[in-house]
Amino acid sequence: MSIYIQAFFIFLARITDVSMGTLRTILLVKGNKRIAAALGFFEVMIFLLVLGNVVGNIDKPILIFAYCGGFACGNLVGGTIEEKLSLGRVSAEVVLKENVEEAIEILKEEGFGVTIFEGMGIESKSYTLSIILERKNIKKLREIIKTIDSRAFITIFDIRTSAGGHFVSIKK
Repeated sequence: MSIYIQAFFIFLARITDVSMGTLRTILLVKGNKRIAAALGFFEVMIFLLVLGNVVGNIDKPILIFAYCGGFACGNLVGGTIEEKLSLGRVSAEVVLKENVEEAIEILKEEGFGVTIFEGMGIESKSYTLSIILERKNIKKLREIIKTIDSRAFITIFDIRTSAGGHFVSIKK
């Protein structure tokens, strides 16, 4: 086999196993242990096969570069896949000082469940909207809030598990 073809396969294999590792880690954190274990099995199998190929040919720098480049690109690809899958739920807290009633009405119309807390900020009264949502709906939430109050303060936290509550479908 040509050294260039070998380097290409090493590069692709590293992209694959590092991407699998990224997804495995996220699934594990989200509590999906069985799927994470299966991914881990194949991830390590690919890793060992590729590593053996590179170590067995350590005198060929192109293979080392392919190995390292595949690792770097695998991180990018894995992160991109994770963003596209948007696995799990998040908790968003939106702090507003104005247009609170409008925000609540629009968010509820769009299918978001909202819990409201009243508080006192440094300068004046403020309201915190607590919203549990699917990760894939973060962009939509941000767009809605931005149109209501461009100065709103938004924090988003990952949720490992949740139980109970009331969830409705978000309008597309």
